[in-house]
Amino acid sequence: MTIHVEGLVAIAIFYLLILVVGIWAAWKNKHSGEAEGTDRSETIMVGGRDIGLFVGGFTMTATWVGGGYINGTAEYVYLPEYGLAWAQAPFGYALSLVVGGLFFAKPMRSRGYVTMLDPFQQLYGKRMGGLLFIPALMGEIFWSAAILNALGATLSVIVDINIKMSVIISALIAIFYTLVGGLYSVAYTDVVQLFCIFLGLWISVPFALTNPAVSDITVSAVKKVHQAPWKGSINKDDIWVWIDNFCLLMLGGIPWQVYFQRVLSASSATYAQVLSFLAAFGCLIMAVPSVLIGAIGASTDWNQTSYGSIAPKDKDQADMILPIVLQHLCPPFVSFFGLGAVSAAVMSSADSSILSASSMFARNIYQLAFRQSASDREIVWVMRITIFVFGGLATMMALVTGTVYGLWYLSSDLVYVIIFPQLLSVLFVKGTNTYGSVAAYLFGLVLRIGGGEPYLRLPPFIYYPGWIIEKQIHQETGIIEDFVKQRFPFKTVSMVASFVANFIFSHLAKYLFESGKISHKYDFLDAVVSRHSGEIMDKTTLVTRSNNIGLSEMAPVRPRLSVTLAAAFTRRDTLPTETVEEEDEESSPDSSHHNEE
Repeated sequence: MTIHVEGLVAIAIFYLLILVVGIWAAWKNKHSGEAEGTDRSETIMVGGRDIGLFVGGFTMTATWVGGGYINGTAEYVYLPEYGLAWAQAPFGYALSLVVGGLFFAKPMRSRGYVTMLDPFQQLYGKRMGGLLFIPALMGEIFWSAAILNALGATLSVIVDINIKMSVIISALIAIFYTLVGGLYSVAYTDVVQLFCIFLGLWISVPFALTNPAVSDITVSAVKKVHQAPWKGSINKDDIWVWIDNFCLLMLGGIPWQVYFQRVLSASSATYAQVLSFLAAFGCLIMAVPSVLIGAIGASTDWNQTSYGSIAPKDKDQADMILPIVLQHLCPPFVSFFGLGAVSAAVMSSADSSILSASSMFARNIYQLAFRQSASDREIVWVMRITIFVFGGLATMMALVTGTVYGLWYLSSDLVYVIIFPQLLSVLFVKGTNTYGSVAAYLFGLVLRIGGGEPYLRLPPFIYYPGWIIEKQIHQETGIIEDFVKQRFPFKTVSMVASFVANFIFSHLAKYLFESGKISHKYDFLDAVVSRHSGEIMDKTTLVTRSNNIGLSEMAPVRPRLSVTLAAAFTRRDTLPTETVEEEDEESSPDSSHHNEE
């Protein structure tokens, strides 16, 4: 194995730059939030709620434009059975940011939440919050592991270094600056990383396009040259699968802590919306070079390149088409620069996911569910420990698990099927309660798992209408596998069923307990009866009775003369007075319902 010294030097310089920027961001903002009396733990989680448009727009864009985004877009454009028609990530994620900005950013930011799970614990209780933490955590950890795994494979293709070593070094750097500076370090390094992605890929594209082995991509888009046209097409039988996947990207891209961490760090609710729209535009722009690289891969006569006569798709290496194009169609110095872009994309997503998972655990599980009396210093240390633990877990999975992408694929489906309908309910639907939430969780889980998962070789036990058996041939081994392909849009149907179950079972439980058909003593979740007499909704803390977080369980609050109720979750220096007063009058849909009663 030959080690490319120039490549190693380029990577070392890039990693050193990211590390320096992360440490500088932590040092620059080490006292942020102290003037307003904000806890250090909250500053780490949401950056003192003073992230501006420039840094905020970059970090929110970089959250989605990761290794999976740029590699996956190029892969789908390259594959002859898919093509551009099936490269749904750019438009799907861009629309998810638009929908999130239009409907979800303002209520989440204006109510002063710290994590995505806060409204669930406020309305459904700490136990249900813990249950919803599971799919959210799975999504973040598996996503981090998948992209670290992709980075290791990319580095091995271009630089010929050990995959395990590259994964470990990349993960350690991301973990270190996240430990030091929290969201500030993640946000500022995202600015550098996004710039490197954009510059690195755009520098590579002209060299790859002008390579003698590459045909005119405008011709290969509509005519067969070396393989089927890369424009792709959607068969009539697969139209519902396409719609199902697009809805998953568009709506399932919203209920992620990595997104809401940026929303909640914005200096105002309006800024949170603007950041979402800027990031949507950024996602589309950043996808263009990936689409072009996928098209270049589909237009290349690989027999004329150093790669060999067998095309990547025939070696089961279609997922590596982006680094392969950089390696074999560009000069070495250009491919190393492009490698920095891929590394940047991976690290910009890995650090965000690790921070998001640790934020939810430290606040919603450790502090609000188990130790309401925990000091701010204790929460900070719990965050630091969990950043290291979750980062180590993702790294370990990237090194030893061969089905990381399958695990992330399934967990992202669970986020869409389970968390999204509950987020809709908790923000916009009056009258839902913990019983409905539990029913919705079970409905969504069973219906989604029942459809099976080919990536994990998980057979279905629910055969939805239109299912067929397809054969998959592994090109290198020649092994043929049969798997069940569901053509029914069962993911979206599962999500809708989960939403409907929440509404129906919530109102059913409410009717049964309030009418006396079921004795009040059997309200073991304290979700119906006790809420009428003992519920207190406070916007700065999660305060309810019984199995929820009770006021008596909270640690004594030291008075801060500089902090008012509004200042606890808004920035008066960024909002007009009347806006702050309007936000003070806001409350969750369910709390206003009980106030009326």
